[in-house]
Amino acid sequence: MPQDFLVELGTEELPPKALLSLVKAFAKGIENQLKANDLSFASVGYFATPRRLAVNVVGLDEATPQKEVAVWGPPAKVAFDSEGQPTKAGIAFAAKNSIPIEALAVENDGKVDKLIFREQAGGVQTTTLLEAIVTESLAKLPIPKRMRWGASRTEFVRPVHWLMMLFGSEIVEANILGLTANRETYGHRFHYSHVLEISSPENYLSMLEDVGYVIADFERRKQMIREQVDVQANAINGHAIIDDDLLNEVTALVEWPVALTGRFDERFLSVPQEALVMSMKEHQKYFHIVDAQQQLMPYFITVSNIESQDPAQVIDGNERVIRPRLADAAFFFETDKKTTLTVKRDKLKQIVFQAKLGTVFDKTERVATLAGLIADKLNLDSHEAQRAGMLCKSDLVSEMVSEFADMQGIAGYYYALNDGEPDTLAMAMNEQYLPRYAGDQLPSTDIGAVLALADRLDTLVGIFGIGEQPTGSKDPFALRRASVGVLRLIVEQQRNIDLRELLTWTYQQYSDLPEGESVIEHVLGYMLERFRAWYEEQGIPAAVFQAVSAKQLSHPLDIDQRVQAVNYFRQLPEAQALAAANKRVSNIITKQDIAIINKVSEDLLSLDAERALASSIKEQLTIVTPLFAERDYKQALTSLAGLRCVVDTFFDDVMVMVDDIDLRNNRLALLQQLRGLFLEVADISLLAVAKK
Repeated sequence: MPQDFLVELGTEELPPKALLSLVKAFAKGIENQLKANDLSFASVGYFATPRRLAVNVVGLDEATPQKEVAVWGPPAKVAFDSEGQPTKAGIAFAAKNSIPIEALAVENDGKVDKLIFREQAGGVQTTTLLEAIVTESLAKLPIPKRMRWGASRTEFVRPVHWLMMLFGSEIVEANILGLTANRETYGHRFHYSHVLEISSPENYLSMLEDVGYVIADFERRKQMIREQVDVQANAINGHAIIDDDLLNEVTALVEWPVALTGRFDERFLSVPQEALVMSMKEHQKYFHIVDAQQQLMPYFITVSNIESQDPAQVIDGNERVIRPRLADAAFFFETDKKTTLTVKRDKLKQIVFQAKLGTVFDKTERVATLAGLIADKLNLDSHEAQRAGMLCKSDLVSEMVSEFADMQGIAGYYYALNDGEPDTLAMAMNEQYLPRYAGDQLPSTDIGAVLALADRLDTLVGIFGIGEQPTGSKDPFALRRASVGVLRLIVEQQRNIDLRELLTWTYQQYSDLPEGESVIEHVLGYMLERFRAWYEEQGIPAAVFQAVSAKQLSHPLDIDQRVQAVNYFRQLPEAQALAAANKRVSNIITKQDIAIINKVSEDLLSLDAERALASSIKEQLTIVTPLFAERDYKQALTSLAGLRCVVDTFFDDVMVMVDDIDLRNNRLALLQQLRGLFLEVADISLLAVAKK
């Protein structure tokens, strides 16, 4: 009869940011091991608190299923001699399967008569397998660095203290990580630091909660915190900003959550709210509160792991802790405002960007010049772009960024405003880092976008130029992310600019790169290859990108417009026939030893099918030429799809490789014109599906 299985490992406080991934991996590992042993079950769930990892399997079979296993041996004619006596091969098969020679049986496997041995397998009691299953699952947890404690040689992410394993109401006999399994768990460290005996998996959660002051269900505890925080925020007419990562971390820090509201001095609101939020969120794990205008309020919400009889004391303690942190932020801000970004910039000469590429000051020199060139190309204010490039890294030497690394760029924005710089330049100080990750927003200002481009391009060319390009999964300078960022800035913001030209300008800012000028093409190829994954995520087949890539273009916006057009074209009913025709034309032309003259002589068009094709090509040329000029590739390919019938008829009725050289070359020229029309957009022959 199926039973529920529960395993709980009790530990010292586990890393809060890793708790959820650890328990999910633990549950998945047990699930996979159960399946590998052919054990059936209804479901697998997990529970996790700061001091425990638990997995619950509902409806687990008591034993592995019994089944007949057939072991095939050598062919009968090999296993027995002409007199019907077993040979060495037959005797060896019998010995291998521990059966008497006279018990050898012969059956046909569908092709030939062979020896066969049938036996019953399975029927292994589940309880005898659970120790190995749990041990294996714990060994495979994603723990970067395991630790030892005391004199023990046992290793785990944190010291372990208890092990509970129950199959139904029975204790599973097991010894794991030096612990002997029993039915004992422990309650809350402060509210109920005593042993709790669990009679069966069914009453595990209720016993911990009702007696032990522990909410073991991670997701339920998380929802409780969310609801409590919202209630606290509503009580002061505010709105709590509940970040998912912070919520998960706070959930992993408590077993009995109690949300409490604290307050800080309003004078701190003069400090950039990002710095205040970071102080509360990163250092204290507090939720911050905003008003209806999304302005920070002088309150915070903390989640305590204890239900205090005097919550005011807990609140006071938290307020005492946060006050000096906010005071530090205010001090840094006021200190930094005493010197301008221009003055701070000189200190960048002491910070190395990369040993072979100079200092951060050197980088700002290059970025400033490059930003000016890009702005001029895009008809923007090149002077402002150049100044933004000069100041873009000055906040790195500020007190604020030294204390709060995530304020990089944000601090620059506030200090630029304090210096009286234009709003757009100040915005660029922060927007240079956008997008920070996949799916992140792009800069809202042109100068911010130009600076973001210049900064990434400088890094890409510089790092490639000294031979430090990414290899395999290693990408210490985040060049893949930088490449995708550049492509997004150009494509999504519709910036009409050539990437090869940008890379050439970037290269020219360096005096001597070891890789030389070849780095331009190297970086270009690497960056454009990022398009492949980009389009895969959009569900666009690789063949579509390859068709456009064959054109060897370097204009990202133009490439994207072509890819979108070809992807639309491939879904038209005429697409496959025309792709196959283009492939056929390509094969025919490639085999010719001499260059084909592209001019078609109408006097040599002797058949109706070739005259119809020539006429249609001429008509299409008139239609699509202005569309190509406007880069309306979708409409152009839609129009060219109308050639399908005349192309099919041509190949049905016309022999191209005739003996008459003039006639042959004229037909080849006609086909080359046909292919040339499509090649204006992409090599659609690469869309052709091979026939099975």
